[in-house]
Amino acid sequence: MAEISVIIPIYNVEKYLVKCVDSVIAQTFRDLEIILVDDGSLDNCGRICDDYAIKDPRIKVIHKKNGGLSDARNAGIEIQSSKYIGFVDSDDYIDPDMYETLYNLIKKEEADMAYCAFYDVYESEIIKKPGGKIFVGDRAEGIKLYLDWKITPSACLKLYKKELFDSIRFPVGRLTEDVFIVVKLLLKSNKVVVTTDPKYYYVHRANSIMTKPFTPRDMDYIEASLNNVKLISDVYPEYKAGAEIRCCYAAFFILDRMAHSETLYKKERKEITKLLRSHFLQIMKNSMFSKGRKFTMVLLMINVTLYNLVSREFYRRKRIINE
Repeated sequence: MAEISVIIPIYNVEKYLVKCVDSVIAQTFRDLEIILVDDGSLDNCGRICDDYAIKDPRIKVIHKKNGGLSDARNAGIEIQSSKYIGFVDSDDYIDPDMYETLYNLIKKEEADMAYCAFYDVYESEIIKKPGGKIFVGDRAEGIKLYLDWKITPSACLKLYKKELFDSIRFPVGRLTEDVFIVVKLLLKSNKVVVTTDPKYYYVHRANSIMTKPFTPRDMDYIEASLNNVKLISDVYPEYKAGAEIRCCYAAFFILDRMAHSETLYKKERKEITKLLRSHFLQIMKNSMFSKGRKFTMVLLMINVTLYNLVSREFYRRKRIINE
């Protein structure tokens, strides 16, 4: 039995797959089980997976009917046979010592979950981030680290004791699936450890889920965030305000995507606007939000159309910078 199972869900990413899998194979921590889940790919991903399984005995391959990212990850969880679980998305890649670093942190601190930071990878540049800090906390402090943005929702930046997934699975058919389970996992963890050293390379693709135009399914992000407000406030009522701020961040993210859509989506827009307006004072007093974001919040209080105009211009300038 391997010490760590690394689960890689795969769908139509042949352009990125080799770099991803090679980065996992090259890990300095060698006691790995690598599970490649071919989620009904229509390109050459299935063949690439089978070729890897021939070359490396640590690799297992699942070929399944397309069911989405959550379903693919769950399929990997069902067959994993290790003490710890990690996830890597098939269009991303990782530093050679990522799992050695996370594993050593878990062992040293006797933690249930370890987390590392990440690089943002664009076509023209890789944005590097400062590291060098370690945070260790019990369950309550783990929630606080999440609310303070020391931990992001992404499943791929973490190493978990497998027991955390005994009763938790990714929600099939939902977007932002990580947001639906991150708080549940933290609430099951007696202790968490965080390193601010970036070890994961998050590749921003033009046609990824996070960059596609808004659809009503994107409201899953709001639902997941509202669920987290309840989960957190039920156990730690003193953290309710912080959880609501995280929810407002999600609301801004979705409202900005709506601003660039040709469809009005009146029902969804009204719902999000109401949510943000009800937290106006919290947003204006919170240091997490920039002066620019607070300015757009004031515009939203006055008129949604004004907000949309400013949001579109900001998006246009950001896109030019990243191209």
